[in-house]
Amino acid sequence: MNRSPLIEFKKVTKQFGEKVILDRVNLQIFEGEITAIIGLSGAGKTILLMHIIGLLTPDEGEILFQGRALSSMSKKELSSHFARISYMFQHNALFDSLNVYENIALPLKEKSSLSKTQIHQKVVARMQQMELTDSAQKYPSELSGGMQKRTALARALVTDPNIVLFDEPTSGQDPVRKNAILEMILQYKREFGFTAVLVSHEIPDIYCVSNRIIVLYNRRVVFEGTPQKLQTFAHPFQDEILQSQRSLKQELQRTGGPECKNIP
Repeated sequence: MNRSPLIEFKKVTKQFGEKVILDRVNLQIFEGEITAIIGLSGAGKTILLMHIIGLLTPDEGEILFQGRALSSMSKKELSSHFARISYMFQHNALFDSLNVYENIALPLKEKSSLSKTQIHQKVVARMQQMELTDSAQKYPSELSGGMQKRTALARALVTDPNIVLFDEPTSGQDPVRKNAILEMILQYKREFGFTAVLVSHEIPDIYCVSNRIIVLYNRRVVFEGTPQKLQTFAHPFQDEILQSQRSLKQELQRTGGPECKNIP
């Protein structure tokens, strides 16, 4: 059955000076799914995310949302579109001078017209859902790594986004914490129903939660499909994928992490 993509890149090219970062990139992201964009460090994954959220625009090509080119939208339409998207930064990007409550409330204070009472109600609701109520007055330096991740996710979800972008969500974490972060993303995706896009260079970590995989290699998308179809993907990149899959499967078995049917 043919489906219409929520977000589509058509021959998107981006370069800085003489350096080409994205070269005629084509890809599709579908509503309600978790799509993982994988590739080696420096492959342009974060640059790709910045195009989705509107921080960058293509030098060539088009980005479409529900079949309509962003370049054809008015400023008001673009503002409405990007308000539906939240971004969870690689290192959480919490403000050290703000406590948990204030960090979560910040997007609503800056970008919404809600009253103080309405903001308070939404922030309290998200803190309860993320089990952060007891930490409302704590500062980021007082939180564990897992609590910081939950705070960052609560901030990303407080605006009720339709799309959430995750930039290297498991980067730099130990295996047990990686498992916890992946389970958290999967749990809240089920609960809130957002479309998720994850980028990672730690290749197999996100297989367990992803519906589709997009491989970015040498500035281009060379694969789009399910994690299962990726197993038969004939490409130089596949050797690294297979080795990392074996390592992750062993680690998941050793640490009691989530069962991953997407890893053979």
